[in-house]
Amino acid sequence: MSVAGREAATTVEVAGHPVVLHYGDTAAEYAALHTGALLVDRGFRHRLTMTGPKAADALGGLVTNDVAALEPGHGCYAAVLTAKGKIVSDLRVFRTAPDSYLVDAPPRSARAWADTARKYVNPRLARQADVSESTTDIGVFGPRAHHAVHDATGIGAAALAALPAYAHAQVEIEGAMVRVARVPDLGVEGFELFAPREAHDALWRRLLSAGAMPGGLEAWEIARVEAGRPEWGLDMDENTLVQEANLDELHAISYTKGCYLGQETVARVHFRGHVNRHLRGLRLTGDVLPPARAGLVDDTGKSIGEIRSAVLSPRLGSIALGMVRREVALGSAVELRWDDDGPRGATATVHALPFLA
Repeated sequence: MSVAGREAATTVEVAGHPVVLHYGDTAAEYAALHTGALLVDRGFRHRLTMTGPKAADALGGLVTNDVAALEPGHGCYAAVLTAKGKIVSDLRVFRTAPDSYLVDAPPRSARAWADTARKYVNPRLARQADVSESTTDIGVFGPRAHHAVHDATGIGAAALAALPAYAHAQVEIEGAMVRVARVPDLGVEGFELFAPREAHDALWRRLLSAGAMPGGLEAWEIARVEAGRPEWGLDMDENTLVQEANLDELHAISYTKGCYLGQETVARVHFRGHVNRHLRGLRLTGDVLPPARAGLVDDTGKSIGEIRSAVLSPRLGSIALGMVRREVALGSAVELRWDDDGPRGATATVHALPFLA
């Protein structure tokens, strides 16, 4: 790889995209999240722009949050659903101008989100453009993230620290327009820089020079599970309701906005009912890391859920996100079960999310 700091990178594939797993020292990368600034390439996510005088109405009719109420320079977390209220994708929505939005989606749900947008948005009302290949996204996370971003972009450190979640500012760097957004995805201070693809290497070097340490997906996943943030395709999918994935607690749903696809189910659950399962944290015994979809049973042997993502946290030990029946109380002990290769007697305690507030 040509960019400084990437020589030791080990990569994996995520939804057809090569993604750095680590740069040789996951423990040091994880530590940078809590003592300095971690630099991560987020370019494998999907980016779509929606523009035009009716863009707010068109997008608002698709997603769970009130994107029409956003002022330019602000953003929000949201989801797009099926007509039956199941999650097609979660989204980050940034209003870049009165008639323009940048919508950022996870890689595993990118195609379904793009197909839904094409199906339901009339191009005469709002123009859509997939800018995933022509743009890049670089993230900086940790207690010194705003200092690193300040040094790299010239935006004041105090101004960066004061940005609300998903708010963003634009700055020109070496002839390229760069949008800097504050994002809460890891439960620590974080920023993502959206820029033209050709500006990627120069921005990466600037952030390295500002003291950020390059990091990969292993450190990211540990922090994501600690923060209780579900990832589409791992912890939630097309069979998941938004309330099951805790997206209401993550401020992805407006219960006062106008109609949108799947709203009837969301409103019915919120005002008149409940879901039968929730994404919960699990503190696992020992260093066991069960596979995804490993079963959870109570002391009678009854199935009460399953593991979704499991990681080994340097601070917490073995932890996981799991989909757990609603009647299982926090603090309950549960047993893990999977195939014949799995250990017998492995247990976990049901935990509130996030693990680290």
